[in-house]
Amino acid sequence: MDIILWRHAEAEDLASSDLARRLTPRGVRQAERIATWLKSQMGAVCKWRVIASPAVRAQQTAAALEMPVETAASIAPGADPSAIFEAAGWPDNNRNVIIVGHQPTLGMAAGLLINGVDGYVSVKKAAAWWFRCRQRDGETEAVLVAMATPDTVGG
Repeated sequence: MDIILWRHAEAEDLASSDLARRLTPRGVRQAERIATWLKSQMGAVCKWRVIASPAVRAQQTAAALEMPVETAASIAPGADPSAIFEAAGWPDNNRNVIIVGHQPTLGMAAGLLINGVDGYVSVKKAAAWWFRCRQRDGETEAVLVAMATPDTVGG
């Protein structure tokens, strides 16, 4: 199983509520750039699920993939990183999953995948961190396959 942790793209600072914050024009371009890269790397899209936070900025980021998007209130801003893994079915899902969410939750989830213990990494806006589950010596481990930002994928 693969899991991609994709932080929402740049969003406006002010809105009627945190969940209502929309992407800026720059954020729209960031989301499109990463979505184009992801689609070029993913293979058969039928093997992928996209799950996004209910926040407008996460929904807009996920929409750039032009794939069906499931909404999971459990991964809204402030979620525990365990909610990411539960929503994704990590590591035992038979489909790959893209999670579109927020900091610091995604950074904590990435830290757990990288280190196997509580930790944190800074995830840049619109960045996608791609992990693969594998078995080695009878143990389940996560392998970082790729990390991309809008600046690293060109455009």
